[in-house]
Amino acid sequence: MALLLLAEHDNNNLNQATARALSAAKLIDPDVHLLVAGNECAGVAQQGAKLDGVKQVLLAQDIALGQQLAEPMAALVVSLASDYESIVAAATSNGKNILPRIAALLDVMQVSDIVAVISPDTFVRPIYAGNALQTIKATDGKKIVTIRTSAFDPAGQSNDAAPVANVKLADFPGVSLFVSEAGNDGEGVELASASRVISGGRALGSKQAFDDLNEGTFIRKAQKSG
Repeated sequence: MALLLLAEHDNNNLNQATARALSAAKLIDPDVHLLVAGNECAGVAQQGAKLDGVKQVLLAQDIALGQQLAEPMAALVVSLASDYESIVAAATSNGKNILPRIAALLDVMQVSDIVAVISPDTFVRPIYAGNALQTIKATDGKKIVTIRTSAFDPAGQSNDAAPVANVKLADFPGVSLFVSEAGNDGEGVELASASRVISGGRALGSKQAFDDLNEGTFIRKAQKSG
């Protein structure tokens, strides 16, 4: 059986998190199908079809999927689940919102935030705030897995585009409704795609201390490279 990978996108562009998750997905099962679910997102499907390792793209376009709400997305994936042994997604806000619902509906355990693949059913994941690594074997018939994208390099481009097949959301569970979305007007970088993340907690004591740390880090980096 194949593996189903949920694409991360904004209905216009495929997020790099998908290419990184694909690298992990291929280690689990080389027969990777990419699900692009949204509204008016055929262009995203074409982008996904060019990723190296994608064997087929499933394209689901529906106004109910436009914001990728967890409930309709989970209903769609569950309707396709019989054809797949593994269902995976990047451990982004979307992936962490959608996959637990899929696992609950299928009555299986989820393996979260993996950083390495030992075998198709055995994975490594961080625990204790990253201070330890745990090797875990999934024994359920279907594997539901989220992938820490920073642990994997992005998959490259293929010379041959994978075929695209249309699928439909058969039953919309009307238990959620999109109201609004607030963004940062394009400022900043998504953590999932950032090459470096600088963080500071209570120990720093103040915003000024964090700013000093942040500035000092980049000064030291500039001095080393200069």
